[in-house]
Amino acid sequence: MSFSTRFTHAITRAPSASITRGLRAVDTSTPDLALMQAHHAAYIATLRETGATVVELPPLDAYPDSVFVEDTALCLPQGAVVLRPGAPSRLGEAAEMAPHLLALYAQVVQITQPDSFIEGGDILVTDREILVGRSARTNAAGIAELTRLTAPWGHSVREVHTPPGVLHFKTDCSLLDADTILSTRRLSASGCFTGYRIIDVAQGEDAAANTIRFNDLILMPAGFPGTRDAIIAAGFTVREIGNSECAKLDGGMSCLSLRFTPS
Repeated sequence: MSFSTRFTHAITRAPSASITRGLRAVDTSTPDLALMQAHHAAYIATLRETGATVVELPPLDAYPDSVFVEDTALCLPQGAVVLRPGAPSRLGEAAEMAPHLLALYAQVVQITQPDSFIEGGDILVTDREILVGRSARTNAAGIAELTRLTAPWGHSVREVHTPPGVLHFKTDCSLLDADTILSTRRLSASGCFTGYRIIDVAQGEDAAANTIRFNDLILMPAGFPGTRDAIIAAGFTVREIGNSECAKLDGGMSCLSLRFTPS
């Protein structure tokens, strides 16, 4: 069974009213909190539909971006790593997540060095390796520290590069099964996925690249029919989830949960 696509648990956090002050690369418009909450509820319901236990954490008004829990930790079968977000306003989010991981995992370790920065949005876990993209939010020191922490658990880390102007590595890619990656052409052209089967997103649909494989479903943002049809044609079962409001804050499907089978 693939540990990178089969999970028993997920952790989510409800969006707070402060989400309107969330970070964004380009200010397109203010997120609609009520619509975001509705999309979030549909997301959680879909995870539960697969049989998963979903831990729903309350909103954190002090941290506008705290709905994007994936950036706070890396969850592996052997244990969890509490990360160190590269955005200064998000540093406290990881500390808020740590006790919830300690309640579920026997082993929890932390990125602690003051010069280390690494966010979960830059980490793609496959059954064979952990790919980590260098970005404005993840640096070489953070990748090196993650490599040291996960080596005793038998994982190998490979550093790759996030395309210029792209927030996170997984903004442009996602894992569909143990051997298949959905990617933008600008990222797959770099050769970082050599040895994997690659499905490129449809022309003009780069925003569809961030999906999640959760047990038997692919959760993808609604509104990208070309990419949806390509994923279905490859034999996957797709569920489309509204993501218009999270997208205004550079958020996608993977950002909204930590997915794992605790040790």
